[in-house]
Amino acid sequence: MRIDLNSDLGEGFGPWRMGDDAAMLDIVTSANVACGFHAGDPGIMVETARAAKARGVALGAHPGFHDREGFGRRVIPQDPAEIEQAVAYQIGALQGCAALAGHRVSYVKAHGALANLANVEDSVAAAIARGVHAVDPGLILMVMPGLPAERAALALGLPVVREIYADRAYAEDGRLVPRSEPGAVIHEARAAAARVLRMLEAGAVETRTGGWIPVAIDTVCVHGDNPAAVAMARAVRAQLEAAGHTLASFAA
Repeated sequence: MRIDLNSDLGEGFGPWRMGDDAAMLDIVTSANVACGFHAGDPGIMVETARAAKARGVALGAHPGFHDREGFGRRVIPQDPAEIEQAVAYQIGALQGCAALAGHRVSYVKAHGALANLANVEDSVAAAIARGVHAVDPGLILMVMPGLPAERAALALGLPVVREIYADRAYAEDGRLVPRSEPGAVIHEARAAAARVLRMLEAGAVETRTGGWIPVAIDTVCVHGDNPAAVAMARAVRAQLEAAGHTLASFAA
């Protein structure tokens, strides 16, 4: 089976950096790059795009709420038109920086609270999809399967890739367990890698109560801001390759 491994990168600002992007780019096949709202700036975007290009890693825009202080993990009240505009703006920012680096943006993945809200509210999901479609209807939208974000993308004819998380627990409705709850974030690399393999082999997400929800799976995410990110990404990649899976970007 061919599977993509992605991570949220470029999430620093000025002299402040988060995570080890260089190490992650040696492991993953797709990079979701912050576009300046929840994190990132022009220099970091160009640098990350250039490093991804050098390693043959696909580049995706990672738009979120304009919330640097909260790292995009707080809901900023906006109407759908404002969300649509903000998504288009952030994609365009990364496209410009990618062009300077000789790379291109091939997909979009919403970040943090914006992504979580899109998996609950149809109007937010539709606004994100419209923003992506307006910039380029050929852009791929990375979504959690079976939720409003996927339905909104398909309704507009956007190509989609369906994502599972190595380092996040799932609730019984197929959404992520809120970070405020115990056990929401998985830190142990081997446990995460074994769990990813189980989900791929089952074609389903494993919930925190041990249940299974059948879904299509195209890509696996390891968050770059997790302290165990590099070790976890290496463990996931090694586990999947040992099981006979081919690691390659869906955008290649």
